[in-house]
Amino acid sequence: MNNFVTELTWRGMIHNIMPGTEEQLLKEQTAAYVGIDPTADSLHIGHLVSIMMLKHFQACGHKPIALVGGATGMIGDPSMKSSERNLLDEETLRHNQNAIRNQLAKFLDFDSDAPNAAILVNNYDWMKDYTFLHFIRDIGKHITVNYMMSKDSVKKRISGDEREGMSFTEFTYQLVQGFDFLYLYQHHGCRLQMGGSDQWGNITTGTELIRRKESGEAFALTCPLITKADGGKFGKTEQGNIWLDAKYTTPYKFYQFWLNVSDEDAARYIKIFTMLSKETIGATVENHLAEPHKRELQKLLAKEVTTMVHGEEEYLKAVDASGILFGQSTSEALKSIDEDTFLSVFEGVPQFAISKEDLGQNIVEMLAAKTAVFPSKGECRKMVQGGGVAINKEKIDSPDAVITAEDLLNGKYILVQRGKKNYYILKVE
Repeated sequence: MNNFVTELTWRGMIHNIMPGTEEQLLKEQTAAYVGIDPTADSLHIGHLVSIMMLKHFQACGHKPIALVGGATGMIGDPSMKSSERNLLDEETLRHNQNAIRNQLAKFLDFDSDAPNAAILVNNYDWMKDYTFLHFIRDIGKHITVNYMMSKDSVKKRISGDEREGMSFTEFTYQLVQGFDFLYLYQHHGCRLQMGGSDQWGNITTGTELIRRKESGEAFALTCPLITKADGGKFGKTEQGNIWLDAKYTTPYKFYQFWLNVSDEDAARYIKIFTMLSKETIGATVENHLAEPHKRELQKLLAKEVTTMVHGEEEYLKAVDASGILFGQSTSEALKSIDEDTFLSVFEGVPQFAISKEDLGQNIVEMLAAKTAVFPSKGECRKMVQGGGVAINKEKIDSPDAVITAEDLLNGKYILVQRGKKNYYILKVE
């Protein structure tokens, strides 16, 4: 077994670690779990740190457990939040769980017969028939209110606006999460819980519960909360989260997110979000420092993460799509991309609606009369003759050229390029 703590340390992925954790992991194969919020049917890149911890854990020879918080998702975790979140019904939770399992399978080995094959559990399964009386008798009596009140996540909410406050439901959250750890300790031999640094209080409640109820020893390890170099929130864009599911964030947009991070962020992220070796990363950082304009660091980061999440084929499509807007690309590359990627690449580009009956007219009529790509037919004709107009990445050499149904991309779009940087979309409606 490789040294998991050493691996995470050089990658900058350890914030807090309970004494004895490293010794336990070096002594024997150990099971560890990470809790995942099931409030959506896709993970987003904010989940990636915890997932990468599990991936490294398995790669080091240990057994990862992914816990979908079906029960805790019905309550809401107060940690570092100012208000309660919406509660979910069981049908939605089950749907989300299945979707999350499929995504995690891209990172973890669930299906082999290896002794450290990953498992997925849902705390709703052991909480749904557990009565309140049983809970306060078997769990509640082991943890004092004083201990619960000492947690930062509780103190911040209670000392805040009295009108908001903290519900009893949320106050008991750390006990429910602590019970998860106890259950996994009892039924799966789980000795370690991992998570973000904001989870330290909840995790240590679990270790304390195991100590008091089972006289057992359990451990805790947290990673730093990831931020951007400018202090902004990691993974958030103007459009919201960057999701792992292609139906919410296209592979092209996903690729672009990583490609556009700052040099400083790329140097940190490539350690955290890839499985690349220390030597490979070190060499890439050196090359990048020598020629930062080539953005070699960002390109390698974007390649590794996009391939891991979406596969090599989608990564290559994303690279081709990037070339359409930012480099020299062919009409074949443009025709090969799907509608979602096309719209992602040209997001914000002015669109003009045309009808099927408009097809078959010459280029000047189409761009200066039927639409307002050009303010006048004379200007359009002049620019076409000067070689400054392209349709679907192919230059138009005659004002008499005709746009037909065969030119439609994805059966409905025409891409017009006026000059080097001005793009327009004609959409058949």
